Amino acid sequence: MPVLLLIAALASGSGYFIIKNLYYICQPNEILIFAGTQQRQGDRLLGYRLVKGGSSIRTPLLEKVMRMNLTNMIIELKVSNAYSKGGIPLKVDGVANIKIAGEEPTIHNAIERLLGKPRQEIEKIAKETLEGNLRGVLASLTPEQVNEDKIAFAKSLLDEAEEDLEKLGLVLDTLQIQNISDDVRYLDSIGRKQQADLQRDARIAEAEAKAESEVQTAENQKITSVRRLERDIGIAEAAAEQKTQDALTMRAAVVAEAEAEIAAELVRIQADVPVQEERIKQVMQQLKADVIAPAEADYKRAIAQAQGNAATIFEEGKAQAEGTLKLAESWASAGDSARDIFLLQKLETLLKTLTSTVPDVTVNNVTIINTQSGNLATQATAFMTQLKQSAGVDVAGALNRLASGSSDNSPDNK
Repeated sequence: MPVLLLIAALASGSGYFIIKNLYYICQPNEILIFAGTQQRQGDRLLGYRLVKGGSSIRTPLLEKVMRMNLTNMIIELKVSNAYSKGGIPLKVDGVANIKIAGEEPTIHNAIERLLGKPRQEIEKIAKETLEGNLRGVLASLTPEQVNEDKIAFAKSLLDEAEEDLEKLGLVLDTLQIQNISDDVRYLDSIGRKQQADLQRDARIAEAEAKAESEVQTAENQKITSVRRLERDIGIAEAAAEQKTQDALTMRAAVVAEAEAEIAAELVRIQADVPVQEERIKQVMQQLKADVIAPAEADYKRAIAQAQGNAATIFEEGKAQAEGTLKLAESWASAGDSARDIFLLQKLETLLKTLTSTVPDVTVNNVTIINTQSGNLATQATAFMTQLKQSAGVDVAGALNRLASGSSDNSPDNK
């Protein structure tokens, strides 16, 4: 039993050792080449087989396994005195990312040319190839083209180096041109000219932009002013329309209210007409009773009274006419003395009237002293003159006429 266990242990240990040495796992960033086994690929007869991203078992004694690293290689490119088109020597600095091709058929070129070489040697081969290609591309471009468009320059370099690198089994992932310069300062002069041109263009662009901005600002202000004016006009029109509508509504309301008031007043008046008619009748009756009837009575009474007064006046006038007629007859029979007699008859009345204005004076005795007979005669003459002027009574004339008349009628004269 112990012997069997020992044999089994030795067998299992040797099996593990054998599997470990024969079983290979390929990492994602590498490729395994199992050399020693021939296989046909198209028209080519290969003495190896490839394993990428997997695992495989090596045939003992017949195959040898080699690994090829597919990770990127960073190569710094520095080219000096590379003459460009026009004979200007340039300096170019750049960085390239290169790796061994992992796809067929380019991988076969890498196996044939680079398998077994150290990584530093592969980088040196790639660098020298790229620098050669870089010099070739620079020779076909002017310094201005190289300096103005580095992207186009890098693309031209990629196109130029792609074929050569493919022959080596390499792939150029990226290429960045970092710096381009020259010892004769040709690019500096181009840069200064370009800078001046850029400044000029910038100033022109700035002036144009400023002018366009000012024009746009003015246009915006105009548009804003027009829109503000249109808004104000719209507001004014809306306000006017609103006022018109309000006025129309108010007019309709006022007209309706006035019509309602007129209709109500008309109905009231129409309803009040019979009352007023009855009131008119009542007033007429009242007026007839209070005014017309008394007026008619007064009228009749006045007529009767007027007729009575007229009869009295008629009789008095008749009597007065008869008296006047008799007076006239007496006056006519009296002759020229009739007027004087009439005046003397009226003198008493006139004297009473004149003396009535004098306050009552009690006179006990009247003594006339004829010391100045001339003054008394003068006073009497003045009195009679005033009486004649004020009343038109010629007392002196009447006395004289009476005296002369008496003389004429005396028995002696007869």
